[in-house]
This record gives sequence, structure tokens and C-alpha cells, in this order.
Amino acid sequence: MELFAHPFFLLGFLPALAGVWVLFWLGRKLKQRIIQRLFSAPAYAQLTAGLRPETYRNEWWIAAAVLFLFVALAGPQWGSEVIEAQGSFAQTILAVDVSASMRAQDVKPDRLDNAKTMLRMLISNLKNERIGIIAFTSQAFVQCPVTTDEEALRYFVTRLQPDMLPVPGTSLAAPVQLAARILAKYPGQKALVLLTDGEDHSAEELAAAKEAALKSAIRIIAIGIGTKEGTLIPAKTDASGRVLEYKKDRQGNTVVSKLDENSLLSLAEATGGVYIAYSTPAQVSAKVEDALRGLDKSSSVVSRHALYKTRYQIPLVLAILCLAGYLLWPRGRKKSTVAEKETLKKVK
Repeated sequence: MELFAHPFFLLGFLPALAGVWVLFWLGRKLKQRIIQRLFSAPAYAQLTAGLRPETYRNEWWIAAAVLFLFVALAGPQWGSEVIEAQGSFAQTILAVDVSASMRAQDVKPDRLDNAKTMLRMLISNLKNERIGIIAFTSQAFVQCPVTTDEEALRYFVTRLQPDMLPVPGTSLAAPVQLAARILAKYPGQKALVLLTDGEDHSAEELAAAKEAALKSAIRIIAIGIGTKEGTLIPAKTDASGRVLEYKKDRQGNTVVSKLDENSLLSLAEATGGVYIAYSTPAQVSAKVEDALRGLDKSSSVVSRHALYKTRYQIPLVLAILCLAGYLLWPRGRKKSTVAEKETLKKVK
């Protein structure tokens, strides 16, 4: 801990004190000159005979006042207090499909790379959002907890990779149910941005996803990435990115991945959200931002930090008291001695 917030002010004390002493010295010289012009020495002695002689005692009051004033300017500090910064944010979860089908190249260079580019743009533009990231296949996992840290969010988006989870397939219910658990502690309406190719979902699974979203007041913004015609899924590539082998099913048939818009559209409409067909990162990001407007915001502590308590009031009060002592200290009258009485008689 530093004893003074602005210690450089202490360096000004000695020059200021020297300046005060110079002013006092010039004042005394001027006073003597005026007295010599107005009074003779015997007359002045008679007028001031009953007063105590001037000493340097009163000037010490001024020196002390200057000292305490500069101590106050230096900002003495001890003890600490915790300061909390509050912020109001809407709550949004970004759920990204990382199943094998996201390697499909019907959107160049592939579906997941396009999704990551769009998400980075979206994160940069959502300044009043508290955001979390979920990666999902047939199961969902938290990739990044809910946060306002843009750098952390961008880092975790970069780390998304196809087949990064140990379970295959794609499920819409899993990310919706996980998002509902994450957002349960926040009041008001929240949003889930669901980015997937939306393949192979049963009616039971869609019903479970809708129920979880409606129960937790989550508006789903579904983004369908891919084409209705579909394309093959690369399973093996060389160092240059050339596809060596495509994914096959258990029967040895080459798998074709197609965008399933109907399930995504149904899920978005049921929760008061929107469905967005993927076009370009910039266009999709702008549409998602529009869809997120109007979400309920909640206040929370953004940061906490300890500050030392400034105690400048104490030396400032002491400086004022010293100045008052200089101005109000009575000179009074002294007791006349026999010698002084004789002097007065001779003057008369």
C-alpha cells in the first residue's frame, strides 16, 4: 500500500515554505519603513509599550498550516473499500453443431469454418450481451461459460472443430435443454442462437426442445447452414486440404448431408424466434443482431476492485485550524515592569 496517493505534492512543501518566509521578511521590512516615516522612535515605543513584543511564534502557525495543506494535497490513504461496477446485459447462448456433417463443403470452405467466421463477427458487435457457447452433436457440452469477455469468447469459437466431441450424431433437444439450465438463473426472456444443418430429428426430439425453450422463456434463433441438395462429407484429407475419402455409413454407402430447414423453422416459430438461412457471415450476423434486439436485460456486477480510502480531510482540517490559530491568537497586553514605567516617564 502507498501511504500517499499523490506523493509528488510533498516536494512542493519546502519551496512553498521558503516563499512564505520571504513574504514575512518583506512584510517586516515594509512595516519598519512605514513606522519610521509615521512615528519617531520614542513615540512608537510609547504606543506599543503595553503590548507583548512580536516573536516568530505566530509564524510557526503558518508553517504548520502550509505543511498540513501539502499533506492533504498528497492524499494520505489507509484502509480500503471494495468498489463494484454494475452493468445491464441481455443473455444469449450460441450453440454450434460440431458433428461430422459440419465438414461438408457446400458452403466454402466448409460449414463450420463459415459458422466460426460469422460467430466472431457477431461477438464483436454484441456489446450489451452476456454470452455463452455450447458445442453439440447428439449431446451438448459447455464450450465457454456465460461471460462478457469478448477475447475469451473469440478464443473458444476458434477452438471449435468437427468431431471434437466423443459422441456422433446431431440432436436439437440436447443444446436447448443445456441452454435452459445455464440461463435458468437469469430473469426475463433469453435467446439461443442455434447454428446447425438440422439433420435427422424425430418429432419427439423436437417436442422436447420446444418444451424446454418455452419453459425457460428462451427465444430460439435458428440458423440453417448448408444446402437442400446436400453434399458429401469429407472423412480424410491430405496436407493441402484435398479430399481423399468421403464418409460412409455402416452399409458402406457414401453419406450425403442435406440441410433440414423444416425442423429448424418449426423450433424457431414455436419459441417466438426466427429462422435464418445461411448466406454470408456479415449478412447472417446482421440478421441475428436484429433478432436479438428487445431481449430483457438484467443487472449484475461486472467487476470488483479494492480502493484505498483517502483521508485528506484530516490534514486539511488541521491546516485550517493552524491558520485560524495564526489569525486569532491574541497578542494581549503585558505587565509593565518598573524599568518600563521609568522609561515612559522620561518620554513624557
